[in-house]
Amino acid sequence: MTPEIITKDITKKYMDIRRRSEEICAPLEIEDYVVQPIVDVSPPKWHLGHTTWFFETFILTQHFPDYKVFDPQYNFVFNSYYETIGARVIRTDRGNLSRPSVSEVYQYRKYVDEHMEAFLESSFLTEALKPLLELGLNHEQQHQELLITDIKYILGHNPLFPAYTKEKSGQMNSGDLEMLRFSEGIYEIGFKGDGFCFDNELGRHKVYLTDFEIASRLVTNSEYLEFMKAGGYEDFRYWHAEGWDWVKQNSAKSPLYWHYIEDQWMYYTLHGLQEIDPHAPLRHINFYEASAFASWKGMRLPTEEEWEAASDYFDWGTRWEWTNSAYLPYPHFKKEAGAVGEYNGKFMINQMVLRGASEATPPGHSRNTYRNFFQPDLKWQFTGIRLAQ
Repeated sequence: MTPEIITKDITKKYMDIRRRSEEICAPLEIEDYVVQPIVDVSPPKWHLGHTTWFFETFILTQHFPDYKVFDPQYNFVFNSYYETIGARVIRTDRGNLSRPSVSEVYQYRKYVDEHMEAFLESSFLTEALKPLLELGLNHEQQHQELLITDIKYILGHNPLFPAYTKEKSGQMNSGDLEMLRFSEGIYEIGFKGDGFCFDNELGRHKVYLTDFEIASRLVTNSEYLEFMKAGGYEDFRYWHAEGWDWVKQNSAKSPLYWHYIEDQWMYYTLHGLQEIDPHAPLRHINFYEASAFASWKGMRLPTEEEWEAASDYFDWGTRWEWTNSAYLPYPHFKKEAGAVGEYNGKFMINQMVLRGASEATPPGHSRNTYRNFFQPDLKWQFTGIRLAQ
């Protein structure tokens, strides 16, 4: 393949991914772009600006001679958590940013994209810079998923329950449940190959697993409803102590977006408020709830090592699946030098690992070695349960 074709492929990939972020926001009204209902949900406008800031800060400013930043104040506005880069707006205040305006953020994206296109077609894009570019593209895809989940939270907490889209997705039938058996032995986990992965997926290593069984499918809405009807949220015996504190403090009774209306359970979807689909895989539950449900069933959640070892034998990708594994570094994990070293390693504490992908995950952005992670009380992502024993 000639250098010209490679350059065109890289440029097309960049522009396609950047365009997708704007397509996700296309159904929004201007007012939707600025809302921040809770600290974990960032305004859509901020996501659009932050992903643009990444390319400007890490590539254009440092590697494209004579590049002039669009606005020096944007480094303070759109830096997320990079201490190396400098001061930033605290996360809880992102919803207070009525300025820059939505139109200015789109102008910012256009400005950076034009310069990135010129950079990608220049001699300044070296082989050494391509991993950083790939990280930036995957970073934007991560934010595309966050855009969808955050938009759902914003609209799902509007008392009018407005639909994000009128186009309905097909019904998902979970099928029969089978417990898949795996013998004790030594298994290898972690990324291998020549493609992209995040640093927390490295390095590949051996683990010893005892005999285990893992479910062939995810827990459904109707199965979780049985747990609720059986008093699962009222019985401390199924919960971790911290989880039981969460139940009492939040008066928890159901998954996120579930509403009991006129003697019927309804839930908010991206298509608006609908009747619960009993056969669809459960979504929007936190680790505490997943673990309590598993305990009620007399089972448990799989470890991330079990999940990865078994992942070729069941379908995955519709929900992020909670595991019973704390988010910790693999053997020989090393943080990169500089700001990009803050990407994953600094978060390896007080978080639980999720595996798989979800309906919000961009195409081509999922791997069975992908290690997602969140605090155990969070449930706004498209999270679900796969049982093990």
